[in-house]
Amino acid sequence: MGESLLINFVYCHPVGHAVEALQYALGYRAADPDRRIGVVLNSATAVQLADWCEAIDEVHTVDLDVFQPGDPGMLAHVPPEWDWVVDDPRGHQSWQHDIFPGLQRYYELSAQHFRTTRGHTQVGAPRPSYRRRNPLRLALPAEARDWAGGLLPDHDGPTIAVLPAGSSEHWRYPSLASWQRVLEAFVERWPQARFVLTGKHADDGRTSTGFSRAEFDALASVVPQVTWAVDLPLDRQLAVLQRCDLLLSPHTGFAFAAMAAGTPWLALAGNDWAEYYFNPGVPFYSVLPDLDRFPCYVMLGNTPDPVDDDGPRSPSMSAARIDADLPELLDGAARVLDGLDFDTALREHATRVHALFGGRRDLLYSVDDLLADHLPADTPS
Repeated sequence: MGESLLINFVYCHPVGHAVEALQYALGYRAADPDRRIGVVLNSATAVQLADWCEAIDEVHTVDLDVFQPGDPGMLAHVPPEWDWVVDDPRGHQSWQHDIFPGLQRYYELSAQHFRTTRGHTQVGAPRPSYRRRNPLRLALPAEARDWAGGLLPDHDGPTIAVLPAGSSEHWRYPSLASWQRVLEAFVERWPQARFVLTGKHADDGRTSTGFSRAEFDALASVVPQVTWAVDLPLDRQLAVLQRCDLLLSPHTGFAFAAMAAGTPWLALAGNDWAEYYFNPGVPFYSVLPDLDRFPCYVMLGNTPDPVDDDGPRSPSMSAARIDADLPELLDGAARVLDGLDFDTALREHATRVHALFGGRRDLLYSVDDLLADHLPADTPS
């Protein structure tokens, strides 16, 4: 085996950050198939994803509280000697340090712990060699795929997975009433649709769904055909999503994992982050909010004041916003279900999000810089 490379990708625990690490592992593997590639992840994230990524040879985890400096020995069990170590750049950003002092301390300890023969650098540096734009496909266990096939046999009509909330506070996602209106509109458009409710309530120290069991029950009551995929083991949950034609959800890292399983994503975009992960070959459509009417996409610590909508609600997830964009949400679903291809999806999304941000290319970050390939040229001032 050739040189050794460790992707030191320790950050906050949401599952999407683990998927980012897998995507980078794939790029380093594609550039040099003989490399031995390891990864270090926050132990509170979905570390089992790395076991299903064929680009990764070994997985290490660390216990980390991003808000508190951790044990100086937290890295003692991770092999220190590598040819290359590449860090998550967020671990070196001063504004992240201001919010997450435990993250700053972790990367200070990393600099002391690791010994490299060729370099300790960051993802995105010119070296080590890297090749981008690689399709990520999780190799899920056969048992999980067989189980999902029994839960979701072939169906004459679209199968639409619904994740109504991510792991943030309840008020940062659409209300139950808004979700019921959305699903009623989907049933009217696709009477033969089968819906799969997905999410996780179990408190295991990782991410969970900010939607109660009673709310899931009420959501299920408005659709004629529903299958439950809530609180399943992650491999089964993703295997179920592989059998779905579409995942409908707000911005959530779990959707990154769904795309890594090959499931197209229809994003009800908003809150803190615009979509920045795109998996080559997997279609998507992001319904972008009107930033003047429904402010969002601000830096951490600048969250817009909530509006009154069945209690406090994030403006970009409010009933008014849902009603304003419901026609586009339906049309976006139709495009994906009708066979929208990835390249068209990315190109069109780049044009729309570039306009949304007023041409500010510096705000349009994406993993592997895929958006940059399709952004319009800067207009001279």
